[in-house]
Amino acid sequence: MDFKRYFGKIKNKKNKYESEIVNKTEENTVKEIKPKINKVDVNTKKTLNFVNEKKDPHEYIRRYLMESNYKDWFNRNYPNHTIYDAVGLSISDYLNMKRELFPESSKNDEEESSNIEKPITKNFKPTITHESKTSFDDFIDERILVSHNAFGNKEMKIKILEVSDEIAPLAGKFGDRVKINKIIITIKHLQTQEIEEGEFDIEAIENELIEKRHYTSTNRWVPTGDIKNGYLANTRHTTLISDAAALDYLIF
Repeated sequence: MDFKRYFGKIKNKKNKYESEIVNKTEENTVKEIKPKINKVDVNTKKTLNFVNEKKDPHEYIRRYLMESNYKDWFNRNYPNHTIYDAVGLSISDYLNMKRELFPESSKNDEEESSNIEKPITKNFKPTITHESKTSFDDFIDERILVSHNAFGNKEMKIKILEVSDEIAPLAGKFGDRVKINKIIITIKHLQTQEIEEGEFDIEAIENELIEKRHYTSTNRWVPTGDIKNGYLANTRHTTLISDAAALDYLIF
């Protein structure tokens, strides 16, 4: 009897049987796994409870700018929110409404830069534009909102609470900007996961430093493009909190 040939047949049958079991197991596994896709509407923005969804949200901004009693009521009852954030709009909507209500002040600021000659472009090619389904403000990379200290063991985020009603000077030259009055600073200790949070009146701190040391290094004018969903981009953190750090209100 040829034992090598006999054992070879047994080995081939065993390998064939094992491969059939593996194939059946993979088929059953593929059938059982059904991916679940949850659709999320990124266009929806949360509003506060006093907002009537049937009303135009721009009317709330109009009342905020025109009626001092309404402005005081909102700031008193919702100190941690801005009016445009509360009704689901952006800071650009707030500035557009302000220009619409107070056009004379914005024209005076831009008269200074009107004498600058702008180059005339010729033979330009037309571009095709389309309306996107979602706005850019809905897609925010969390990394651009977080800054780190020199040792890399702390993270900081800054939320804007209140902006000034002042019109930015030379808007035609420097673009849309807002002057920040109050902020909330959140600091996370990466080693202990401890979180510290505090409200800062940047305007009052700036005045205090001027009085004590006769100078200030804070720049409270911030381009609207550096504000994402009510938070300040990390590139502006240092210039905004420099006075608070100089007076030892903040250690970062």
